[in-house]
Amino acid sequence: MSLRFPLLLPLALALVACSDGGTHGSAIPSHHVEQAVQQLDQIVADTMARTGVPGIAVAVVHNNTVVYSKGFGVRRLGDSTSVDPHTVFQLASLSKSVGATVVATQVGEGVISWDTPVVEHLPWFTMHDEATTAAVTIGDLYSHRSGLPDHAGDDLEALGHDRREVLERLHLLPAAPLRSRYEYTNFGLTAAAEAVAQASGSAWEDLSEQALYRPLRMSATSSRFSDFMAHENRASPHVLRNHEFVLGDAQRQPDPQSPAGGVSSNVVDMAEWMKLILNEGRHNGEELIPRAALMPALTPQAESSPASGERPAGHYGYGFNISTSDTGEVRYGHSGAFILGSGTSFSILPGANTGIIALSNGQPVGAVEAITAAYTDIVEHGRITRDWLELFTPTFDEMNAPEGQFVGQPFPENPTPPLPPHAYVGTYANDYFGEASVVPHEAGLALIMGPSRQTFVLRHWSGNVFVFELAGELAAEGSRSAATFTPGPSGIAQTLTLELFDKNHVGTLTRR
Repeated sequence: MSLRFPLLLPLALALVACSDGGTHGSAIPSHHVEQAVQQLDQIVADTMARTGVPGIAVAVVHNNTVVYSKGFGVRRLGDSTSVDPHTVFQLASLSKSVGATVVATQVGEGVISWDTPVVEHLPWFTMHDEATTAAVTIGDLYSHRSGLPDHAGDDLEALGHDRREVLERLHLLPAAPLRSRYEYTNFGLTAAAEAVAQASGSAWEDLSEQALYRPLRMSATSSRFSDFMAHENRASPHVLRNHEFVLGDAQRQPDPQSPAGGVSSNVVDMAEWMKLILNEGRHNGEELIPRAALMPALTPQAESSPASGERPAGHYGYGFNISTSDTGEVRYGHSGAFILGSGTSFSILPGANTGIIALSNGQPVGAVEAITAAYTDIVEHGRITRDWLELFTPTFDEMNAPEGQFVGQPFPENPTPPLPPHAYVGTYANDYFGEASVVPHEAGLALIMGPSRQTFVLRHWSGNVFVFELAGELAAEGSRSAATFTPGPSGIAQTLTLELFDKNHVGTLTRR
């Protein structure tokens, strides 16, 4: 999932759960699924017309049969190649649900349990205190109740740190008490997956293939970015510029957080995976995962969004969002989102023995969520009870909005002059981000950070405050971060605070 979409699906599921119509506890008529499938072509076409998303693929499973599997639009703008059911997309955070079933296979084999402490298999992994380090379990991290702050470590990944480097620095972040609240973390979950992989004796990517993809014959599915890029029939990323989709400049490379966001697949493969979930661990009559190992993942483990008005509380299992509607129907689901150009969603309604998956190649705007919500709405109520895209759009607009205190503001006409450049040039560091360099640049100054040596041009704002543009997966295009230097008595800057890297209060670096 992208860095900025922590509560998307909990909110979406809660909103779907409070749709009007129906009687509490009423059975779902079987012909509702047929009605919903018949309307999907029009639902997808309308959604694409309203949003401009270039390409979408959708599949539906009902009664252990794939009853719908289609592609719409194009894989890449400017190219006539169409999306089809075999087109491979990056799943983003749908990877968490897929990965949770990988974990369940190992629980079923007795390799680990959901209650296994992570340090039993990752002795180098630490949390913010010794007691939490000793106690935090696979399940705690898969349900986002470890105490780690929201999206812990994603900023390090964006700067080029690898998986081990990110995981080793999570203990430096401020944390809440273990199991005290829900905070969505890609790298917390990744730590749990790494522990499972260590226990199994395989790399996570190999384990996923051996334990899940091969048995389900998901031949197009992988947890490696290189495998995604090797597919000829793959979706290219698209982003919004001036309210229109254009081909993206960069492809998201999520290998460091592969268990949380690095799976790629198509709707043909994902339909087989939905069959496994609907059959509670059985596939084509054979038990792949014991029910007792899988069902904890599909059971509420943490409250992800509180009840509000007519909207019920949302919950998270292990890698799955869980909700219950006004008719008493349970839903499993998840969304995935890369700002760089991928939006994905699935929704499973076990009471009707059906599930839908929608994958897109556009920056998330609520399109795939609207499609899956409309489908489950018809299945449950016999009709679409509201305009789901209209409902979701303000949430996505807010999430896609540029960040920073100076966003959209003109540069001051009469700024306070800065110190001479040499007062700012130098190396700054802290334990979390490591070293960062401020160097001379043709535009004045530049900031260089991380193993990837990302370079941000510093433009003077006023006094000792500079700004730099930030985009990509770390922040929406147009974001602008303040960079504030604090001089010492000698007139030389001693600290540097980076606004958009300071969300967890670790954004101040000291001169070395």
